[in-house]
Amino acid sequence: MANASGFFTPSVPHFRVRVRPLATAIGFSAKVVCVGNIEGAENRATSKSSIPRLVSKGCKLVGCGSAVPALEISNDDLSQIVDTSDEWISVRTGIRRRRVLSGKDNLTTLAVEAARKALEMAKVDSDDLDLILMCTSTPEDLFGSAPQISKQLGCKTNPLSYDITAACSGFVLGLISAACHIRGGGFNNVLVIGADALSRYVDWTDRGTCILFGDAAGAVLLQGCNTEEDGLFGFDLHSDGNGQRHLNATIKENESYNALDSNGSVLGFPPKPSSYSCIQMNGKEVFRFAVRCVPQSIESALEKAGLPASSIDWLVLHQANQRIIDAVATRLELPSERVISNLANYGNTSAASIPLALDEAVRSGKVQAGQTIATAGFGAGLTWGSAIVRWC
Repeated sequence: MANASGFFTPSVPHFRVRVRPLATAIGFSAKVVCVGNIEGAENRATSKSSIPRLVSKGCKLVGCGSAVPALEISNDDLSQIVDTSDEWISVRTGIRRRRVLSGKDNLTTLAVEAARKALEMAKVDSDDLDLILMCTSTPEDLFGSAPQISKQLGCKTNPLSYDITAACSGFVLGLISAACHIRGGGFNNVLVIGADALSRYVDWTDRGTCILFGDAAGAVLLQGCNTEEDGLFGFDLHSDGNGQRHLNATIKENESYNALDSNGSVLGFPPKPSSYSCIQMNGKEVFRFAVRCVPQSIESALEKAGLPASSIDWLVLHQANQRIIDAVATRLELPSERVISNLANYGNTSAASIPLALDEAVRSGKVQAGQTIATAGFGAGLTWGSAIVRWC
């Protein structure tokens, strides 16, 4: 028998224990829809498991918070360094200003501020956290920033903390990962932070990319609950490495570096120091990918949840481009008044964009307890995914 979340309860009081894949064991739908490549050829592979899936624990969103740098850069400011204008940028993207890290800020500090606000709203002490997920592609340490979040929050219990790297899809992947830990691992309070500082990897002389990105952090607290209160109804996740060439910041060697004398013993050793290039993006192809794949993903998540599109109270998408947001809303037949957008004020803040938009909508009174939200992230990798959730 299926419940409202699309998960199943057993029809008999006992069953044989068996080892199953994690997604099945914790109650997630086994149906997968794959898009083969970014150019538009679609290869769909659908499979359904006949094994009853058991959910002994639910999860729900109980708190949110956000933080942005103090420095604001307007379109007019950008027009002083590249050939552009406020009208050119706003018409094509919907962006009018963005926040950028300066010498007074750092990403970890923003993430901690957002996390504290989420904990305060949820009325949960930092010592009660079981897990911290830092969703970022721009950590301040090559080995990750999540443990530093735990340290600065003052967690005395040393909760597991680790980073998730999936660019603009990172927050959605973090949200589903948190649910996996709660439903399958017995965790109770999981902090999911989306934070990025893409301004550090932007070529500020390239008007095709520098107009798009800003820095920010957003956080939510996901908490375990009984199945009747479960607030994650369905989700859908994908990746396609074929599209990596359209959006990337690849590693490169420092060609000017003079290597130490190896006495000819090993050719090419020691290796040259490396760093990451600035963001490279084919905007037209990324746009085509987003307007095709994102609504498909949301529709798939709705199908798994057993819900119609009309049940959506709010659409909260990754804030990349207003035309993408409008196209997805049109495909889902959602009126503009049910679409959350703060893109004009912050630009594309990567993994931070969804929790930042959600936090502003909750604190302004738009999003109310019990309402259903469809959210989706999409971007570098290429990765994309969606989730249908209930606020509180």
